[in-house]
Amino acid sequence: MGLMFYWYPNCGTCKKAKKWLDEQKLDYKPVHIVDTPPSKEKMLELIDKSGLPAKKFFNTSGKKYREQNIKEKIKDADTGEMAELLTSDGMLIKRPIVTDGENVTVGFKEEVFEDTWK
Repeated sequence: MGLMFYWYPNCGTCKKAKKWLDEQKLDYKPVHIVDTPPSKEKMLELIDKSGLPAKKFFNTSGKKYREQNIKEKIKDADTGEMAELLTSDGMLIKRPIVTDGENVTVGFKEEVFEDTWK
């Protein structure tokens, strides 16, 4: 299997990540994160394999994050509750998420992509 590339086509960061993947000629399956957000089980798996805290998966600069006061909602939430909240609306998820089933990156930093996906 190639990479799973969870993205939102209107997202500038996602476009940069897609361009990088294309330039490296990497095989990936794009998944529209808003139309088809990961299931709760998949989100828990992504969080676990990323080694990052669940809070890092939230799109903290997003409009919905602010409108729904997610910062307060997740203050005392456990990972399962956060995964449920994330999968309830793809716009709450920080993007893009790239995974090969073992490794997971969240967001786009070229040096992280270089280290992980090259």
